[in-house]
Amino acid sequence: MTVSTTNPKTYEPAVSRKVAFLGLGVMGYPMAGHLALAGHQVMVYNRTATKSIAWCAEYAGAGAPKHAPTPREAAQGADIVFCCVGNDDDLRGVTLGPDGAFAGMQPGAIFSDHTTASADVARELYAAAQALGLQFVDAPVSGGQAGAQNGALTVMCGGDAAAFDAVKPAGMAFAKAFTLMGASGAGQLTKMVNQICIAGLVQGLSEAIAFGQKAGLDMNQVLDVIGKGAAQSWQLDNRGKTMAADKFDFGFAVDWMRKDLGLVLDEAKSNGARLPVTALVDQFYADVQAMGGQRWDTSSLIKRLK
Repeated sequence: MTVSTTNPKTYEPAVSRKVAFLGLGVMGYPMAGHLALAGHQVMVYNRTATKSIAWCAEYAGAGAPKHAPTPREAAQGADIVFCCVGNDDDLRGVTLGPDGAFAGMQPGAIFSDHTTASADVARELYAAAQALGLQFVDAPVSGGQAGAQNGALTVMCGGDAAAFDAVKPAGMAFAKAFTLMGASGAGQLTKMVNQICIAGLVQGLSEAIAFGQKAGLDMNQVLDVIGKGAAQSWQLDNRGKTMAADKFDFGFAVDWMRKDLGLVLDEAKSNGARLPVTALVDQFYADVQAMGGQRWDTSSLIKRLK
């Protein structure tokens, strides 16, 4: 979960900010690390305190980071509070209530949420923040565990332009792109578009590799060749050969993808979008879960075909 040393991040000069980071999971742990290495003063919070302690020990040489026992205490005095937790309920848990971050944030401070959550909860928390004189940006990320470790995430944001502009220089510590997509909720909706694309791509790649193997082809050679043409994609480049080798021990788990696709399908019910392929692939992921693949990488869709 540490920051990558094989692809070291080059940090752009930036004004040091006092920031907090809530949630030190597979994504949050290295994201917070990049903020510390970029020269920001970082206070962290994690539900399991031992992980906060371990994180502070690992980044002790980067500005003496600290940890707090509650989101409220972590957020006190911070210019920006970054967050990456599991779902809508987790997000409400770290923002609202007497121990939530909003209760500790100073007027004008910004909450930048990198959780993949619903557009509804983004709008709800935007309104709650506004009522308290705070700012809220929904800013889900794409790039997976490797992107977090390498500081190369793509961040898609919803919210007010002034808040976005204030967050972006610090957020670029863990990102390669940080883009405002529209009003509150637009970041989460953009992430849903991203997941719809991935679901279809992985299923198509799974069928292609399974077909090629049945046909007796050298799939490593096949993937090298078709990766130079119109079939090229990030999934082919980064997961094709590992799928052919039956390896699925990577960062983005099937359980997480099903959570994300649940958000997509719920939103589609509200806006009337027709998503027949996405709904089908969601059920295919349910099959993978039934096979015991809850923590396998999303590329494990191919397991259904073997």
